[in-house]
Amino acid sequence: MRTDSSPGTLPAREHLPAATAGTPVLDVVIPVYNEEKDLQPCVQRLHDHLTRTFPYSFRITIADNASTDTTPVVAQRLEARIPEVKNFRLEQKGRGRALRTVWSASDAPILAYMDVDLSTDLNALLPLVAPLISGHSDLAIGSRLARSSRVVRGPKREFISRAYNLILRGSLQARFSDAQCGFKAIRRDVAQILLPLVEDTGWFFDTEMLVLAERAGLRIHEVPVDWVDDPNSTVHIVKTATDDLKGVWRVGRALATGSLSLDRLTRPFGDDPRDRDIMDVPKGLARQLVGFCVVGGLSTLFYLLLYTVFRQFGGSQVANALALLVSAVANTAANRRLTFGVRGRGGAVKHQAQGLVVFGIGLALTSGSLFALNTATSSPAHSTELAVLIAANLAATVLRFLLFRVWVFSDRREGDEPTNGVTAAPRASAPGTSFPHASSPTYPTGAPQTGAPQAGGPSAPLPQRHIVHPHDHNTTTQFRAGEAADGSWRDATMQMLPVRRPHDTDPGDAR
Repeated sequence: MRTDSSPGTLPAREHLPAATAGTPVLDVVIPVYNEEKDLQPCVQRLHDHLTRTFPYSFRITIADNASTDTTPVVAQRLEARIPEVKNFRLEQKGRGRALRTVWSASDAPILAYMDVDLSTDLNALLPLVAPLISGHSDLAIGSRLARSSRVVRGPKREFISRAYNLILRGSLQARFSDAQCGFKAIRRDVAQILLPLVEDTGWFFDTEMLVLAERAGLRIHEVPVDWVDDPNSTVHIVKTATDDLKGVWRVGRALATGSLSLDRLTRPFGDDPRDRDIMDVPKGLARQLVGFCVVGGLSTLFYLLLYTVFRQFGGSQVANALALLVSAVANTAANRRLTFGVRGRGGAVKHQAQGLVVFGIGLALTSGSLFALNTATSSPAHSTELAVLIAANLAATVLRFLLFRVWVFSDRREGDEPTNGVTAAPRASAPGTSFPHASSPTYPTGAPQTGAPQAGGPSAPLPQRHIVHPHDHNTTTQFRAGEAADGSWRDATMQMLPVRRPHDTDPGDAR
Protein backbone atom coordinates (compact mmCIF):
# COMPACT_ATOMS: atom_id res chain seq x y z
CA MET A 1 0.00 0.00 0.00
CA ARG A 2 1.42 3.35 -1.03
CA THR A 3 2.08 5.84 1.73
CA ASP A 4 4.09 8.47 -0.18
CA SER A 5 1.23 10.94 -0.37
CA SER A 6 1.69 14.60 -1.15
CA PRO A 7 1.94 16.75 1.98
CA GLY A 8 -0.80 19.03 3.14
CA THR A 9 -4.58 18.85 3.12
CA LEU A 10 -7.10 19.64 0.42
CA PRO A 11 -8.63 23.13 0.34
CA ALA A 12 -12.33 23.66 0.91
CA ARG A 13 -14.52 22.70 -2.05
CA GLU A 14 -15.32 25.54 -4.42
CA HIS A 15 -16.43 26.06 -7.95
CA LEU A 16 -13.64 25.09 -10.29
CA PRO A 17 -10.84 27.67 -10.54
CA ALA A 18 -10.77 29.67 -13.74
CA ALA A 19 -8.68 27.83 -16.33
CA THR A 20 -6.63 29.19 -19.19
CA ALA A 21 -8.24 29.46 -22.60
CA GLY A 22 -8.34 26.21 -24.52
CA THR A 23 -8.00 23.91 -21.52
CA PRO A 24 -10.89 21.41 -21.51
CA VAL A 25 -13.11 21.25 -18.46
CA LEU A 26 -13.76 17.51 -18.81
CA ASP A 27 -11.35 14.74 -19.84
CA VAL A 28 -13.15 11.43 -20.46
CA VAL A 29 -10.73 8.50 -20.53
CA ILE A 30 -11.66 5.27 -22.31
CA PRO A 31 -9.29 2.46 -21.26
CA VAL A 32 -9.10 -0.20 -23.95
CA TYR A 33 -7.38 -3.50 -24.57
CA ASN A 34 -7.92 -5.22 -27.93
CA GLU A 35 -11.14 -3.31 -28.72
CA GLU A 36 -10.65 -2.81 -32.46
CA LYS A 37 -14.34 -3.43 -33.22
CA ASP A 38 -15.98 -1.36 -30.46
CA LEU A 39 -13.56 1.58 -30.21
CA GLN A 40 -14.62 3.63 -33.23
CA PRO A 41 -18.42 3.48 -32.68
CA CYS A 42 -17.89 4.16 -28.97
CA VAL A 43 -15.78 7.27 -29.52
CA GLN A 44 -18.04 8.61 -32.26
CA ARG A 45 -21.15 8.14 -30.17
CA LEU A 46 -19.56 9.73 -27.10
CA HIS A 47 -18.21 12.66 -29.11
CA ASP A 48 -21.59 13.27 -30.72
CA HIS A 49 -23.29 13.18 -27.33
CA LEU A 50 -20.85 15.62 -25.71
CA THR A 51 -20.95 17.98 -28.69
CA ARG A 52 -24.73 18.05 -28.56
CA THR A 53 -25.34 18.18 -24.78
CA PHE A 54 -22.23 19.17 -22.81
CA PRO A 55 -21.99 22.98 -22.38
CA TYR A 56 -18.24 23.18 -21.74
CA SER A 57 -15.06 22.19 -23.52
CA PHE A 58 -14.10 18.54 -23.35
CA ARG A 59 -11.54 15.98 -24.42
CA ILE A 60 -11.81 12.23 -25.07
CA THR A 61 -8.61 10.31 -24.32
CA ILE A 62 -8.16 6.75 -25.56
CA ALA A 63 -5.91 4.90 -23.09
CA ASP A 64 -4.64 1.90 -25.01
CA ASN A 65 -2.96 -0.37 -22.49
CA ALA A 66 -0.83 -2.79 -24.52
CA SER A 67 -3.36 -3.86 -27.16
CA THR A 68 -2.04 -6.50 -29.59
CA ASP A 69 -4.64 -6.13 -32.35
CA THR A 70 -5.35 -3.11 -34.58
CA THR A 71 -6.71 -0.99 -31.72
CA PRO A 72 -3.71 1.42 -31.87
CA VAL A 73 -4.35 2.00 -35.57
CA VAL A 74 -8.02 2.75 -34.94
CA ALA A 75 -7.10 5.11 -32.10
CA GLN A 76 -4.61 7.01 -34.24
CA ARG A 77 -7.16 7.35 -37.02
CA LEU A 78 -9.73 8.77 -34.59
CA GLU A 79 -7.18 11.21 -33.17
CA ALA A 80 -6.32 12.48 -36.64
CA ARG A 81 -9.94 12.93 -37.65
CA ILE A 82 -11.57 14.34 -34.46
CA PRO A 83 -9.83 17.34 -32.80
CA GLU A 84 -11.19 16.56 -29.31
CA VAL A 85 -9.86 12.98 -29.36
CA LYS A 86 -6.37 12.14 -28.07
CA ASN A 87 -4.59 8.81 -28.13
CA PHE A 88 -2.31 7.54 -25.36
CA ARG A 89 -0.42 4.27 -25.67
CA LEU A 90 0.94 2.26 -22.73
CA GLU A 91 3.08 -0.82 -23.11
CA GLN A 92 1.77 -2.55 -19.97
CA LYS A 93 -1.67 -3.94 -19.27
CA GLY A 94 -3.92 -2.86 -16.42
CA ARG A 95 -6.98 -0.61 -16.39
CA GLY A 96 -5.93 0.98 -13.11
CA ARG A 97 -2.45 1.69 -14.47
CA ALA A 98 -3.93 3.32 -17.57
CA LEU A 99 -6.32 5.51 -15.59
CA ARG A 100 -3.70 6.64 -13.07
CA THR A 101 -1.18 7.46 -15.79
CA VAL A 102 -3.56 9.43 -18.02
CA TRP A 103 -5.34 11.16 -15.13
CA SER A 104 -2.00 12.21 -13.63
CA ALA A 105 -0.94 13.73 -16.96
CA SER A 106 -4.21 15.49 -17.73
CA ASP A 107 -4.68 19.24 -17.31
CA ALA A 108 -8.49 19.07 -17.18
CA PRO A 109 -10.06 19.94 -13.79
CA ILE A 110 -12.62 17.12 -14.09
CA LEU A 111 -11.41 13.60 -14.91
CA ALA A 112 -13.81 10.82 -15.84
CA TYR A 113 -13.75 7.40 -17.40
CA MET A 114 -16.19 4.94 -18.91
CA ASP A 115 -16.00 1.48 -20.40
CA VAL A 116 -15.68 1.16 -24.16
CA ASP A 117 -18.86 -0.90 -24.45
CA LEU A 118 -20.93 2.12 -23.31
CA SER A 119 -23.19 -0.09 -21.23
CA THR A 120 -24.14 2.98 -19.20
CA ASP A 121 -26.63 5.40 -20.76
CA LEU A 122 -24.73 8.58 -21.66
CA ASN A 123 -27.55 10.77 -20.33
CA ALA A 124 -26.04 10.17 -16.88
CA LEU A 125 -22.73 11.82 -17.83
CA LEU A 126 -23.72 15.42 -17.16
CA PRO A 127 -25.36 14.55 -13.78
CA LEU A 128 -22.17 12.64 -12.99
CA VAL A 129 -19.77 15.56 -13.43
CA ALA A 130 -22.05 18.47 -12.44
CA PRO A 131 -21.49 18.03 -8.65
CA LEU A 132 -17.73 18.06 -9.26
CA ILE A 133 -17.87 21.22 -11.36
CA SER A 134 -19.99 22.99 -8.74
CA GLY A 135 -17.67 21.94 -5.91
CA HIS A 136 -20.38 19.95 -4.11
CA SER A 137 -18.55 16.60 -4.29
CA ASP A 138 -15.05 15.20 -4.70
CA LEU A 139 -15.84 12.01 -6.63
CA ALA A 140 -18.89 10.74 -8.50
CA ILE A 141 -19.88 7.22 -9.47
CA GLY A 142 -22.63 5.63 -11.49
CA SER A 143 -24.64 3.10 -9.51
CA ARG A 144 -26.45 0.12 -10.97
CA LEU A 145 -27.71 -0.89 -7.52
CA ALA A 146 -29.61 2.29 -6.67
CA ARG A 147 -33.38 1.90 -6.38
CA SER A 148 -34.12 4.09 -9.38
CA SER A 149 -31.50 2.44 -11.62
CA ARG A 150 -32.68 0.35 -14.55
CA VAL A 151 -30.38 -2.57 -15.28
CA VAL A 152 -30.53 -5.37 -17.82
CA ARG A 153 -28.10 -8.22 -17.12
CA GLY A 154 -28.03 -11.91 -16.38
CA PRO A 155 -28.53 -13.44 -12.93
CA LYS A 156 -24.88 -14.53 -12.70
CA ARG A 157 -23.48 -11.02 -12.99
CA GLU A 158 -26.26 -9.65 -10.78
CA PHE A 159 -25.38 -12.10 -8.02
CA ILE A 160 -21.63 -11.44 -8.30
CA SER A 161 -22.09 -7.67 -8.21
CA ARG A 162 -24.37 -7.68 -5.17
CA ALA A 163 -22.25 -10.26 -3.33
CA TYR A 164 -19.11 -8.19 -3.94
CA ASN A 165 -20.70 -5.04 -2.59
CA LEU A 166 -21.95 -6.93 0.47
CA ILE A 167 -18.38 -8.06 1.07
CA LEU A 168 -17.19 -4.46 0.87
CA ARG A 169 -19.83 -3.32 3.32
CA GLY A 170 -19.10 -6.12 5.77
CA SER A 171 -15.30 -6.04 5.64
CA LEU A 172 -14.36 -2.44 4.79
CA GLN A 173 -17.56 -0.70 6.03
CA ALA A 174 -18.06 0.82 2.56
CA ARG A 175 -21.20 2.93 2.23
CA PHE A 176 -21.18 3.51 -1.54
CA SER A 177 -23.49 1.17 -3.39
CA ASP A 178 -21.62 0.13 -6.55
CA ALA A 179 -17.84 -0.10 -6.74
CA GLN A 180 -17.50 -1.82 -10.10
CA CYS A 181 -19.63 0.25 -12.47
CA GLY A 182 -17.32 1.58 -15.21
CA PHE A 183 -18.65 5.11 -14.99
CA LYS A 184 -16.79 7.40 -12.58
CA ALA A 185 -15.38 10.91 -12.26
CA ILE A 186 -13.03 12.73 -9.89
CA ARG A 187 -11.81 16.28 -9.39
CA ARG A 188 -8.22 16.71 -10.54
CA ASP A 189 -7.07 18.38 -7.31
CA VAL A 190 -8.36 15.35 -5.39
CA ALA A 191 -6.79 12.89 -7.85
CA GLN A 192 -3.35 14.48 -7.46
CA ILE A 193 -3.26 13.52 -3.77
CA LEU A 194 -5.44 10.40 -3.80
CA LEU A 195 -3.95 8.48 -6.74
CA PRO A 196 -0.44 8.03 -5.24
CA LEU A 197 -2.12 6.16 -2.35
CA VAL A 198 -3.82 3.67 -4.67
CA GLU A 199 -1.65 0.63 -5.27
CA ASP A 200 -3.73 -1.60 -7.54
CA THR A 201 -3.17 -1.37 -11.29
CA GLY A 202 -6.02 -3.63 -12.43
CA TRP A 203 -9.77 -3.92 -11.87
CA PHE A 204 -9.59 -3.34 -8.10
CA PHE A 205 -8.30 0.19 -8.75
CA ASP A 206 -11.84 1.65 -8.58
CA THR A 207 -12.71 -0.02 -5.29
CA GLU A 208 -9.45 0.92 -3.60
CA MET A 209 -9.80 4.54 -4.71
CA LEU A 210 -13.37 4.77 -3.41
CA VAL A 211 -12.63 3.10 -0.07
CA LEU A 212 -9.67 5.40 0.63
CA ALA A 213 -11.66 8.46 -0.42
CA GLU A 214 -14.57 7.50 1.81
CA ARG A 215 -12.35 6.76 4.80
CA ALA A 216 -10.69 10.15 4.34
CA GLY A 217 -14.08 11.86 4.56
CA LEU A 218 -14.34 12.90 0.92
CA ARG A 219 -17.83 13.29 -0.54
CA ILE A 220 -18.85 10.66 -3.12
CA HIS A 221 -21.86 11.49 -5.27
CA GLU A 222 -23.88 8.58 -6.68
CA VAL A 223 -25.91 8.75 -9.88
CA PRO A 224 -28.53 6.07 -10.64
CA VAL A 225 -27.88 4.83 -14.17
CA ASP A 226 -29.57 2.85 -16.90
CA TRP A 227 -27.24 -0.01 -17.72
CA VAL A 228 -27.39 -2.84 -20.28
CA ASP A 229 -24.95 -5.72 -19.91
CA ASP A 230 -22.57 -6.39 -22.79
CA PRO A 231 -22.76 -10.14 -23.50
CA ASN A 232 -19.43 -9.98 -25.36
CA SER A 233 -17.49 -8.60 -22.41
CA THR A 234 -13.93 -9.95 -22.19
CA VAL A 235 -13.67 -9.62 -18.40
CA HIS A 236 -12.52 -12.84 -16.73
CA ILE A 237 -14.96 -13.07 -13.81
CA VAL A 238 -13.15 -15.69 -11.70
CA LYS A 239 -9.71 -14.06 -11.96
CA THR A 240 -11.15 -10.59 -11.38
CA ALA A 241 -13.09 -11.78 -8.32
CA THR A 242 -9.98 -13.46 -6.88
CA ASP A 243 -7.87 -10.34 -7.40
CA ASP A 244 -10.60 -8.20 -5.85
CA LEU A 245 -10.73 -10.35 -2.71
CA LYS A 246 -6.95 -10.11 -2.38
CA GLY A 247 -7.28 -6.35 -2.73
CA VAL A 248 -9.98 -6.22 -0.04
CA TRP A 249 -7.67 -8.08 2.35
CA ARG A 250 -4.71 -5.80 1.55
CA VAL A 251 -6.66 -2.57 1.95
CA GLY A 252 -8.40 -3.80 5.10
CA ARG A 253 -5.07 -4.70 6.68
CA ALA A 254 -3.59 -1.31 5.76
CA LEU A 255 -6.56 0.51 7.26
CA ALA A 256 -6.45 -1.61 10.42
CA THR A 257 -2.74 -0.95 10.98
CA GLY A 258 -3.02 2.76 10.19
CA SER A 259 -0.32 2.69 7.52
CA LEU A 260 -2.12 5.23 5.31
CA SER A 261 -1.92 8.99 5.85
CA LEU A 262 -5.55 9.65 5.00
CA ASP A 263 -5.57 12.85 7.04
CA ARG A 264 -3.84 14.49 4.07
CA LEU A 265 -7.09 14.17 2.15
CA THR A 266 -9.30 15.88 4.73
CA ARG A 267 -11.40 18.91 3.85
CA PRO A 268 -12.05 21.94 6.08
CA PHE A 269 -15.49 22.17 7.64
CA GLY A 270 -17.82 23.97 5.24
CA ASP A 271 -17.16 25.86 2.05
CA ASP A 272 -18.24 29.31 3.17
CA PRO A 273 -15.18 31.43 4.12
CA ARG A 274 -16.84 32.19 7.45
CA ASP A 275 -17.01 28.48 8.29
CA ARG A 276 -13.27 27.97 7.83
CA ASP A 277 -12.58 29.94 10.99
CA ILE A 278 -14.76 27.68 13.13
CA MET A 279 -12.69 25.63 15.55
CA ASP A 280 -13.53 22.35 17.25
CA VAL A 281 -16.60 21.54 15.18
CA PRO A 282 -17.96 18.22 16.56
CA LYS A 283 -17.31 15.38 14.13
CA GLY A 284 -19.10 12.05 14.20
CA LEU A 285 -20.66 12.49 17.64
CA ALA A 286 -23.44 9.98 17.00
CA ARG A 287 -21.02 7.37 15.66
CA GLN A 288 -18.64 7.93 18.55
CA LEU A 289 -21.46 7.52 21.07
CA VAL A 290 -22.51 4.22 19.52
CA GLY A 291 -18.93 2.95 19.39
CA PHE A 292 -18.24 4.07 22.94
CA CYS A 293 -21.40 2.37 24.23
CA VAL A 294 -20.49 -0.89 22.52
CA VAL A 295 -16.93 -0.79 23.84
CA GLY A 296 -18.21 0.28 27.26
CA GLY A 297 -20.68 -2.58 27.45
CA LEU A 298 -18.03 -5.13 26.56
CA SER A 299 -15.58 -3.52 28.97
CA THR A 300 -18.15 -3.70 31.77
CA LEU A 301 -18.69 -7.40 31.18
CA PHE A 302 -14.93 -7.90 31.08
CA TYR A 303 -14.54 -5.90 34.29
CA LEU A 304 -17.23 -7.88 36.12
CA LEU A 305 -15.64 -11.14 35.02
CA LEU A 306 -12.23 -10.00 36.25
CA TYR A 307 -13.69 -8.73 39.52
CA THR A 308 -15.39 -12.06 40.16
CA VAL A 309 -12.11 -13.91 39.52
CA PHE A 310 -9.94 -11.55 41.61
CA ARG A 311 -12.52 -11.55 44.44
CA GLN A 312 -11.78 -15.22 45.04
CA PHE A 313 -8.20 -14.37 46.04
CA GLY A 314 -8.55 -11.06 47.89
CA GLY A 315 -10.75 -8.35 49.32
CA SER A 316 -13.23 -6.28 47.38
CA GLN A 317 -11.02 -3.18 47.17
CA VAL A 318 -8.03 -5.09 45.75
CA ALA A 319 -10.23 -7.05 43.32
CA ASN A 320 -11.92 -3.84 42.17
CA ALA A 321 -8.60 -2.01 41.63
CA LEU A 322 -7.03 -4.87 39.65
CA ALA A 323 -10.13 -5.51 37.54
CA LEU A 324 -10.55 -1.81 36.80
CA LEU A 325 -6.86 -1.41 35.89
CA VAL A 326 -6.83 -4.27 33.39
CA SER A 327 -10.18 -3.35 31.85
CA ALA A 328 -9.17 0.33 31.66
CA VAL A 329 -6.10 -0.47 29.54
CA ALA A 330 -8.21 -2.63 27.23
CA ASN A 331 -10.96 0.02 27.13
CA THR A 332 -8.55 2.82 26.19
CA ALA A 333 -6.99 0.73 23.42
CA ALA A 334 -10.41 -0.27 22.02
CA ASN A 335 -11.82 3.28 22.13
CA ARG A 336 -8.64 4.66 20.58
CA ARG A 337 -8.98 2.40 17.55
CA LEU A 338 -12.70 1.76 17.15
CA THR A 339 -14.49 4.80 18.60
CA PHE A 340 -12.20 7.71 17.80
CA GLY A 341 -10.42 6.22 14.77
CA VAL A 342 -6.84 6.82 15.96
CA ARG A 343 -4.55 4.45 14.06
CA GLY A 344 -0.87 3.74 14.25
CA ARG A 345 1.45 3.68 17.24
CA GLY A 346 2.04 7.41 17.42
CA GLY A 347 0.80 8.81 20.73
CA ALA A 348 -0.29 5.39 22.03
CA VAL A 349 1.76 5.66 25.23
CA LYS A 350 0.47 9.17 25.90
CA HIS A 351 -3.12 8.05 25.33
CA GLN A 352 -2.68 5.14 27.73
CA ALA A 353 -1.21 7.48 30.34
CA GLN A 354 -4.16 9.82 29.99
CA GLY A 355 -6.45 6.80 30.09
CA LEU A 356 -4.92 5.84 33.43
CA VAL A 357 -5.83 9.27 34.76
CA VAL A 358 -9.39 8.64 33.64
CA PHE A 359 -9.06 5.21 35.28
CA GLY A 360 -8.09 6.95 38.53
CA ILE A 361 -11.29 8.96 38.44
CA GLY A 362 -13.30 5.82 37.82
CA LEU A 363 -11.44 4.06 40.62
CA ALA A 364 -12.30 6.89 43.00
CA LEU A 365 -16.00 6.63 42.09
CA THR A 366 -16.22 2.85 42.39
CA SER A 367 -13.99 2.60 45.47
CA GLY A 368 -15.95 5.38 47.13
CA SER A 369 -19.16 3.51 46.40
CA LEU A 370 -17.75 0.29 47.92
CA PHE A 371 -16.51 2.20 50.95
CA ALA A 372 -19.95 3.72 51.44
CA LEU A 373 -21.54 0.25 51.10
CA ASN A 374 -19.16 -1.35 53.60
CA THR A 375 -19.80 1.51 56.00
CA ALA A 376 -23.54 0.94 55.76
CA THR A 377 -23.31 -2.83 56.28
CA SER A 378 -20.44 -4.97 57.47
CA SER A 379 -21.14 -8.01 55.26
CA PRO A 380 -22.92 -7.00 52.06
CA ALA A 381 -24.08 -9.72 49.68
CA HIS A 382 -22.13 -10.30 46.50
CA SER A 383 -25.13 -9.33 44.37
CA THR A 384 -25.41 -6.06 46.29
CA GLU A 385 -21.76 -5.30 45.63
CA LEU A 386 -22.25 -5.94 41.91
CA ALA A 387 -25.32 -3.67 41.80
CA VAL A 388 -23.46 -0.83 43.49
CA LEU A 389 -20.48 -1.28 41.18
CA ILE A 390 -22.72 -1.24 38.07
CA ALA A 391 -24.32 2.03 39.16
CA ALA A 392 -20.93 3.57 39.91
CA ASN A 393 -19.55 2.37 36.59
CA LEU A 394 -22.43 3.95 34.70
CA ALA A 395 -21.59 7.31 36.22
CA ALA A 396 -17.89 6.76 35.52
CA THR A 397 -18.71 5.78 31.92
CA VAL A 398 -20.41 9.09 31.14
CA LEU A 399 -17.48 11.00 32.60
CA ARG A 400 -15.01 8.77 30.74
CA PHE A 401 -16.61 9.51 27.36
CA LEU A 402 -16.48 13.25 27.95
CA LEU A 403 -12.83 13.11 29.01
CA PHE A 404 -11.91 10.88 26.08
CA ARG A 405 -13.59 13.21 23.62
CA VAL A 406 -12.41 16.58 24.86
CA TRP A 407 -9.02 15.60 26.29
CA VAL A 408 -7.53 12.20 25.42
CA PHE A 409 -8.65 11.93 21.78
CA SER A 410 -9.41 15.54 21.05
CA ASP A 411 -10.00 16.44 17.39
CA ARG A 412 -7.56 19.34 17.71
CA ARG A 413 -4.01 18.12 17.27
CA GLU A 414 -1.00 19.62 18.86
CA GLY A 415 0.71 22.17 16.68
CA ASP A 416 -2.19 22.52 14.24
CA GLU A 417 -2.96 26.09 13.33
CA PRO A 418 -6.08 27.20 11.47
CA THR A 419 -5.37 28.55 8.05
CA ASN A 420 -7.47 30.09 5.36
CA GLY A 421 -4.82 29.72 2.72
CA VAL A 422 -4.91 27.04 0.09
CA THR A 423 -1.88 24.87 -0.44
CA ALA A 424 -1.49 23.86 -4.04
CA ALA A 425 -1.34 20.13 -4.55
CA PRO A 426 2.06 19.04 -5.83
CA ARG A 427 2.39 17.04 -8.95
CA ALA A 428 1.12 13.54 -8.63
CA SER A 429 2.89 10.59 -10.12
CA ALA A 430 2.57 6.87 -10.19
CA PRO A 431 5.47 5.68 -8.05
CA GLY A 432 7.04 2.48 -9.11
CA THR A 433 5.47 2.63 -12.58
CA SER A 434 7.56 3.12 -15.65
CA PHE A 435 6.51 3.08 -19.27
CA PRO A 436 9.62 3.45 -21.42
CA HIS A 437 7.69 2.96 -24.66
CA ALA A 438 4.58 4.97 -23.79
CA SER A 439 3.84 7.88 -26.03
CA SER A 440 3.34 11.24 -24.36
CA PRO A 441 -0.19 12.60 -24.63
CA THR A 442 -0.32 15.94 -26.44
CA TYR A 443 -3.17 18.16 -25.34
CA PRO A 444 -4.19 21.22 -27.38
CA THR A 445 -4.40 24.32 -25.26
CA GLY A 446 -5.30 26.84 -27.91
CA ALA A 447 -3.07 29.47 -26.28
CA PRO A 448 0.22 29.58 -24.42
CA GLN A 449 -0.09 28.71 -20.78
CA THR A 450 0.00 31.80 -18.65
CA GLY A 451 -0.48 30.27 -15.24
CA ALA A 452 -3.54 29.84 -13.07
CA PRO A 453 -5.10 32.77 -11.24
CA GLN A 454 -3.75 33.44 -7.80
CA ALA A 455 -5.70 33.38 -4.58
CA GLY A 456 -8.06 36.25 -4.31
CA GLY A 457 -7.80 36.98 -8.04
CA PRO A 458 -10.74 38.02 -10.18
CA SER A 459 -13.33 35.47 -11.13
CA ALA A 460 -13.43 34.17 -14.68
CA PRO A 461 -15.81 31.98 -16.66
CA LEU A 462 -15.12 28.39 -17.61
CA PRO A 463 -13.48 28.11 -21.02
CA GLN A 464 -15.88 27.54 -23.85
CA ARG A 465 -15.49 24.55 -26.12
CA HIS A 466 -12.58 25.12 -28.44
CA ILE A 467 -13.41 23.91 -31.95
CA VAL A 468 -10.28 23.16 -33.93
CA HIS A 469 -10.55 23.78 -37.66
CA PRO A 470 -8.28 22.21 -40.28
CA HIS A 471 -6.32 25.42 -40.80
CA ASP A 472 -5.89 26.29 -37.15
CA HIS A 473 -2.33 26.30 -35.82
CA ASN A 474 -2.51 25.54 -32.13
CA THR A 475 0.32 25.48 -29.70
CA THR A 476 0.59 22.29 -27.71
CA THR A 477 1.87 21.39 -24.31
CA GLN A 478 3.56 18.05 -23.67
CA PHE A 479 2.81 16.03 -20.52
CA ARG A 480 4.85 12.93 -19.90
CA ALA A 481 3.23 9.75 -18.60
CA GLY A 482 2.99 9.76 -14.81
CA GLU A 483 3.54 13.51 -14.60
CA ALA A 484 0.79 15.88 -13.48
CA ALA A 485 -0.06 19.15 -15.09
CA ASP A 486 0.44 22.42 -13.23
CA GLY A 487 -1.39 22.17 -9.93
CA SER A 488 -1.09 25.77 -8.77
CA TRP A 489 -4.82 26.46 -8.55
CA ARG A 490 -5.86 28.93 -5.93
CA ASP A 491 -9.06 30.33 -4.49
CA ALA A 492 -10.87 31.58 -7.58
CA THR A 493 -14.59 31.29 -8.13
CA MET A 494 -15.75 30.76 -11.65
CA GLN A 495 -18.95 31.75 -13.37
CA MET A 496 -20.84 28.87 -14.95
CA LEU A 497 -21.56 30.19 -18.46
CA PRO A 498 -22.95 27.87 -21.14
CA VAL A 499 -21.45 27.78 -24.59
CA ARG A 500 -23.26 29.53 -27.42
CA ARG A 501 -22.86 27.55 -30.57
CA PRO A 502 -22.72 29.26 -33.98
CA HIS A 503 -26.24 28.18 -34.87
CA ASP A 504 -27.75 29.41 -31.58
CA THR A 505 -28.94 32.75 -32.98
CA ASP A 506 -32.16 33.08 -31.05
CA PRO A 507 -31.40 34.68 -27.65
CA GLY A 508 -34.65 33.30 -26.34
CA ASP A 509 -33.83 29.72 -27.23
CA ALA A 510 -34.84 27.61 -24.23
CA ARG A 511 -32.07 25.10 -24.79
